Amino acid sequence: MAAQTPSDSNHDIVRLENARKIYQMGAEEVRALAGVNIAFKRGSFWAIMGPSGSGKSTMMNVLGCLDRLTSGAYYLDGKDVSQLDDDSLSELRLSYLGFIFQSFNLIPQLTVQRNIELPLYYLGWDAVRSAQRAKELAEMVGLGERLNHRPTELSGGQMQRVAIARALTNDPQIIFADEPTGNLDSATGEQIMELLDNLNRQGKTIIMVTHEPDIAAHARSRLHMMDGLIDRIETETHETSEDRQKHLARH
Repeated sequence: MAAQTPSDSNHDIVRLENARKIYQMGAEEVRALAGVNIAFKRGSFWAIMGPSGSGKSTMMNVLGCLDRLTSGAYYLDGKDVSQLDDDSLSELRLSYLGFIFQSFNLIPQLTVQRNIELPLYYLGWDAVRSAQRAKELAEMVGLGERLNHRPTELSGGQMQRVAIARALTNDPQIIFADEPTGNLDSATGEQIMELLDNLNRQGKTIIMVTHEPDIAAHARSRLHMMDGLIDRIETETHETSEDRQKHLARH
């Protein structure tokens, strides 16, 4: 299994060079990433796939600045973030990245509006500006009438829409989606993927982990991992929205 050679293009928003992540499990070393080289271009839509233990979750955590490499380099928008301290990584996540999780990760005691606003509190936004931003995003995901509801009053699909709105508060350059439809029925999952498709068409870079081929079909590039390495990469060559819809229809 050969890793892809990273591109030198100025359009690369993410680049890993000889990325290695080793976990010490007692006396045993687990090589979650075993020397990965890969580059993702700005505005691309990637699905990361692979069996349990293949390294896909570790790849997502490293790219999302939630975990550190043991060795190698990680360039985010041209900047080597491999050696940043915890505070710098936290600031980078808050200001530059957006996250969508399978379990939604909403705070049950807070309303839809407050859940969406939460990252803005840490960014120092005032209450009026935060409320306006939350309202705009709730309307964008079709929940403009649900601002005062709490998560327990929402369906799974609605909760994931809230999570997507929250991920967009800081206008992130990259959206990381970890099994974003894993807790949803197929019809609701397709609705969530339509939202992600629209965000990608608006220029957002999306990097998604999924084990579902029909969900991965929404991505233009699919990275298959095995034993901490890249097994293969599938990339769609079509560019027009009409061709895109034909591709999705086949899946």
